[in-house]
Amino acid sequence: MKELRNYIFVGVLTGLVIYFISPGMFGNRIEIIEATPVKSTVAEKYISYHDTVDKVNKSVVSIYTKKSIQKNTFYVDPKDKVLRKKAIIPTGQGSGVVVSSQGHIITNFHVIANSDEILVRDYLGKDYGTAVIGVDPLTDLAVLKINHNTVPITFGKIDQVRIGDVSLAIGNPLGIGQTITLGIVSATDKEIGPGTYSYQRYVQTDAAINPGNSGGALVNTNGELIGINTSIITQGGGSDGIGFAIPVDTAKYVFTEIIKNGEVIRGFVGIAADPYYRGNGILIRGVYKNGPGENAGVKPNDIINKINGTKVQEVKDIQKIIGKSKPGDIVSIELQRGGDVLTANIVIEKMNYGLRE
Repeated sequence: MKELRNYIFVGVLTGLVIYFISPGMFGNRIEIIEATPVKSTVAEKYISYHDTVDKVNKSVVSIYTKKSIQKNTFYVDPKDKVLRKKAIIPTGQGSGVVVSSQGHIITNFHVIANSDEILVRDYLGKDYGTAVIGVDPLTDLAVLKINHNTVPITFGKIDQVRIGDVSLAIGNPLGIGQTITLGIVSATDKEIGPGTYSYQRYVQTDAAINPGNSGGALVNTNGELIGINTSIITQGGGSDGIGFAIPVDTAKYVFTEIIKNGEVIRGFVGIAADPYYRGNGILIRGVYKNGPGENAGVKPNDIINKINGTKVQEVKDIQKIIGKSKPGDIVSIELQRGGDVLTANIVIEKMNYGLRE
């Protein structure tokens, strides 16, 4: 009898163990598995970029434009039942970045070019009229101003931007309002095709950039501006993950120059370089007639080895030096002409954008 009780006891005990270990074996009991709250580490905290967006969203605006054109369209007036003609006024949209507390905004020049009316909409949906303070077609940048106190973005440092860094693009794609997309920095100091002007070099990102994002902010995870979103390479018209932003140092330089001078004053030497040349130095393809270079004795097919004692190897090297020179400055250029080494002292003139693009 005692032995039977022991068997019964062991059987009940075994059943209880099985029930609690594998409750699904009996009945229809469903167990919900819930995560156990744990204290977030610093790295885990920044998996979300909410704090970054919250820091910069007040500094990104939407821009809407109206552009009148000569083309007309005909329609039947429903009141008079007669054929009437009206001008087509296309509208456009883009984005902008607030860069001062006084209402200054940087955007792309192509966003506002030839516009008759420019409207700025802030993150709260309030609309403001705007004035164009200055434009710089060579960098595709423009500075606008609204009559309202604003929250400026924090400028980052371009020399701290690394390939592989997380980047967020903030703007007004397709006119749907403020939108944030996430990616990484794919390249820095990127040139799109040979022969482009030196300031047209970009930070490349795979964050989605679509029409309407132009002029918006590319920021790092600290909410610091690293570029002005400006263009994409695409086969279908949408984002293919190849987007480009004008570097923050270029945007800062252009903004400072426009506020100071009303325009970006750049030096001009009247020399055209060959972007395809792969030898030592920079091959001169041509010189402007009566330009500073020709007046100093520079000739086509000369090779530039040094500028002001600094060795140059790429077109961008000479353009960066000349582009930031001021009218009246003198630059010393070491040239190689056949087997001879010559020096030309060129007096910088002001670049005339209308004639010397």
